[in-house]
Amino acid sequence: MRPDPRPRLLVIAFSPLRSDARVLRQVALFAERYAVTTLGYGEAPDGVVEHLRLPDDVVNWHKDRRLLAARRFEAAYRSAPVVVAAEHLLEGRARTFDVVLADDIDTVPLALDLAPPAGVHADLHEYHPRQNEENPRWRFFVAPYYRWLVRTYGTRADSVTTVGEGIAREYRLRFGLRAGVVVNAPHLVDLGPTPVPDGAPLRLVHSGNAQRHRLDVILEAMDLVSRPMTLDLYLMSNDPGYLEELRSRYAGSDRVRLHPPVPPDQLPVTLNAHDVGVYVLPPVSFNHLWALPNKVFDFVQGRLALVVGPSPEMAALVRRHGVGVVTDDFTPAALARALDALTAADVRRFKAASDVAAHELCAERQVQGWSRAVDTLAARVNG
Repeated sequence: MRPDPRPRLLVIAFSPLRSDARVLRQVALFAERYAVTTLGYGEAPDGVVEHLRLPDDVVNWHKDRRLLAARRFEAAYRSAPVVVAAEHLLEGRARTFDVVLADDIDTVPLALDLAPPAGVHADLHEYHPRQNEENPRWRFFVAPYYRWLVRTYGTRADSVTTVGEGIAREYRLRFGLRAGVVVNAPHLVDLGPTPVPDGAPLRLVHSGNAQRHRLDVILEAMDLVSRPMTLDLYLMSNDPGYLEELRSRYAGSDRVRLHPPVPPDQLPVTLNAHDVGVYVLPPVSFNHLWALPNKVFDFVQGRLALVVGPSPEMAALVRRHGVGVVTDDFTPAALARALDALTAADVRRFKAASDVAAHELCAERQVQGWSRAVDTLAARVNG
C-alpha cells in the first residue's frame, strides 16, 4: 500500500472533539488536503486518519495547587494529569507530523515538544491570562501561570489565531503576539427567514451553557416584558444543579421552555423556527467583555433577528450587518425595553439582513485564516 502523500497534520485540543464546534471546523477544513490526526477527548471526528483519545477520567483543568502557589509553573504544567496522558499518547511521535495545530495555550508546549519540521500553529480560543479573573483565587493562583504559558510558549508558535479583534489586540499589546482572527462562525446553511405575523407573540431563543451569569439577565427580563413573547432555551448540562433549578422553576410555564442541547450542525435549523436570538453577557471579566461566541453566528445562520448587550464585538457585528438591536446596558430592564420596542416589521427586516449576512458570517469565508496559516507552514517542507 502506497504511503499517504498528503502533509501530516496533528490537531490537539483538550476538549471533547465531537462537540467542540471550532475544532470540528478545523478538521473539516483540512481533512481532504492533509492526513489529519487528532488528540483529544471522546470519539474520533469524521475524516481523520488517526485519533489519540485522552482517557475520559482525566480532568483537563487539574493542576497541582502547591506548584502553582510556589510559581513552579513548568513543573505544574508537566505534572498536570492531562499533559501526562497526552505525552503518553504522543510518546515516540516527535517529528512524525509536518505541522501541529494546537488549540488553546495549554496544548502549545506539547506541540513544540514534537518539533514538527514545518512548525506549530496556535489557535487561542480565549484571552487565557484573564479567562476567569472574576474569581480572586483564580487571579492569584492561575492567572500568573497562564501569563507564563503565553510568554514562554505562545510566543514560540510559528503563527497564531484567535477568536476576535479585541482579544488579538490584547495579546499583541501584552505579549507582542501577533494573532490573526478566525471568528466562531458555523458552516453556511441553506435556510430562509421564517414568517413573523403581525400581532403574534415573538418567539425568542437562546442556546448554550446552563450558567447562571449567562442566563439570569435574560430570564429576569422575561419577567419585565409587557408584550406577548416566549423564550425557548436549548441548554447544555454543564451545571446540573442550576439546570435542575431552572426545570423546577419553569415546569408549568408556557412562556419559558427548556429543551435538550442540539448538536452544532443541527442548531441553525432548530433556531430557524424562532424569531429573535437573545444574548446579554455581563462583562464580569475581560473575556466576557470581548466575547464573540458561536451562538451569535448560529443566530445569523438561523436567519434570526438578534438582540445583544453592548459587548463591543457583538454590538459591532449587529450594527455593521443591521441584523438586530443592542441594549443600552447589561441590565434586565434594558433588555426588556429593547424587546418590548421590537415590532413585527423590525424583526422581519432584521431576519432579512441575517439572510444576507449569513453568506459572509460563515465558516466557508472565515476559516481561510487557518488555511493561510497552516498551508504557509506546510509549504516549508512540502513546497
